[in-house]
Amino acid sequence: MDNADLSRRDLLKLGAAATVAASLPIDALAQPAPTFFTRDELALVDELSEMIIPTDEHSPGAKAAKVAAYIDSQLGEAFDEKDKTTWRGGLKLVDQLSRDANGKPFLQATPEQRLAVLTGMAANEQKPEKPEEHFFVELKARVVHAYYTSEIGIKQEMEYKGNSYLAEFVGTDVSAGG
Repeated sequence: MDNADLSRRDLLKLGAAATVAASLPIDALAQPAPTFFTRDELALVDELSEMIIPTDEHSPGAKAAKVAAYIDSQLGEAFDEKDKTTWRGGLKLVDQLSRDANGKPFLQATPEQRLAVLTGMAANEQKPEKPEEHFFVELKARVVHAYYTSEIGIKQEMEYKGNSYLAEFVGTDVSAGG
C-alpha cells in the first residue's frame, strides 16, 4: 500500500510541475536560469559575444550559437575562483566604461556607443596593459572557443562535413621504399 501511495504522490507532483511549466512564458522555458551569471550579466555577455562574432550572410553569430550560455556553464563549474572573479570584475568594468563615456550602462547605450567601448577595450589587444584590455583578451578567447566548438561554428561557419568515407587514399604512397 505504501508503494501505491508513493506513486500517487509522485504523479501529483509531476502533474503540479507540468501545470506550473505550462503557465510559464515560452521564453522562460527556452532559456534556463544562468548557473554563474546573473540574468543581467548573461545579457551583457550575450551582447558582447554577438559584437565579437556577429551574424552575417554566411552564418549565424554568437547569440544563435548560445555562446553566453556556454560561458556561463563553464564558469559555473569552474574550480578556480580567479576565473569567476575575472568575469565578475570584467563585466562591471564594461558597464563602468560605458557609464564614464556615455552616462549609461553598456546595454542601455546606443549600438555606436557600445562599439566605441568595445573598440577601446580591444585597442591594445596584442599588449594589454589596462584591466579592461586584459578582460577583452579573456572575453574574446572564451567567445571564440565557445563559438567554434558549437554546432553553428563548426558546421555552418567552418562548413565541416564530418568524417567521410574515402573510396581510395589520395595521399602519397610511402610504403614502397625508394
